[in-house]
Amino acid sequence: QVQLVESGGGLVQPGGSLRLSCAASGIIFRIYTMGWYRQAPGKQRELVAQITSGGSTFYVDSVKGRFTISRDNAKNTVYLQMNSLKPEDTAVYYCNARNILTRADSWGQGTQITVSS
Repeated sequence: QVQLVESGGGLVQPGGSLRLSCAASGIIFRIYTMGWYRQAPGKQRELVAQITSGGSTFYVDSVKGRFTISRDNAKNTVYLQMNSLKPEDTAVYYCNARNILTRADSWGQGTQITVSS
């Protein structure tokens, strides 16, 4: 059974930084594409960043240059370093694991990020 446990959310002032972590268990981590999605109130969930098993990355335009996704296959963990945070980054952030063979998705429970002064 896939389990994804996120940590690192919270309240931060505009311009600040946070790092999210997502620890995965119950999967062969190296065959999963890992990603971070977010959902703001009244909006659809959107893909923020994604990293393949080979290390290729994707970022939504709104976070390019500010967010960095990385993974540690030895620790079964994916990270999202978020710098220069803006109020519009406020959302619940979800960790996603996609099996590259079956394309099945698994989700974490979500962690709240609030950017406010």
